[in-house]
Amino acid sequence: MTGIFPLWKPRGMTSFSAVKEVGRQFKTKKAGHTGTLDPDVEGVLPICLGKATKLVEYLTADTKTYCGEVTLGVSTTTEDASGEIVDEAYIEEVMTRHDVEDMFEELTGSIEQVPPMYSAVKIKGKKLYEYAREGKTIERPARQVTIHELKLTSDPLLHEGKVSFTFEVTCSKGTYIRTLCVSIGEKFGYPAHMSSLTREASGAFNRTNCFTLEDLTDAAAKNSQEKLLMSVEQALTRFPIVKVDEETEKKVLQGAILPLHAEAAVDEEVWALYNQREECLALYKKDPKRDGMMKPEKMIRSIHD
Repeated sequence: MTGIFPLWKPRGMTSFSAVKEVGRQFKTKKAGHTGTLDPDVEGVLPICLGKATKLVEYLTADTKTYCGEVTLGVSTTTEDASGEIVDEAYIEEVMTRHDVEDMFEELTGSIEQVPPMYSAVKIKGKKLYEYAREGKTIERPARQVTIHELKLTSDPLLHEGKVSFTFEVTCSKGTYIRTLCVSIGEKFGYPAHMSSLTREASGAFNRTNCFTLEDLTDAAAKNSQEKLLMSVEQALTRFPIVKVDEETEKKVLQGAILPLHAEAAVDEEVWALYNQREECLALYKKDPKRDGMMKPEKMIRSIHD
């Protein structure tokens, strides 16, 4: 069973548990997700099965879109609603929509983030949340992320000294929306946390083409779960396509280094090589050691398939 199951992960479930359940329904242990979603977050979680697990690193790197809510006036240990309160401030006057939109412009583009202590980032071979559970706070190196678009989707609302508003953000791999919410609060001089989050899209996958675990259970009962899978080709739409003839296909399937194809002459890092039957054979990239040549980046199919 090879393909990508576009799961709409429910709130209250870890990404690990989701992968385990999907693998069980498809009767395979070869399964992997393409970007962790916290238990309190629902939304798009593509799960690669079988040989499609080769694509995990590429799909994880895809741009993602979230709809979230930030609450100003309270900060927490985890930077979201599940943590213990760290700091509070009573807000007497609500900021205008224009104020928020101006501030969003400052946070759009390339920004630096320090990963939260409650995250799976590893420092000295240990995950940050493991340090946090021991009551330790350690130095974390800042990382560059990209906020492609940040839009306000509701008017700021003042309630009992706290201000909340919703937003939509499209961002690069590795962006912590929790940390973005903290930054939003800092811009206004208040403690803040992420009070709600939904992942709406991840690369080629979005809310409209996802299935729930209930959908999968129903399909498995009819032994038709394969119909819910998206193909490798559907998942790789962001890579430019180079079609090869039958003779070249055989070389590709053997992992050969090839002359840079005329269609691959554009300034791209990776190309998807397809055969005449519209099947993706492999991902290729320019060979830095051989001018005018390209080499396999990732084999999708082999000569034994």
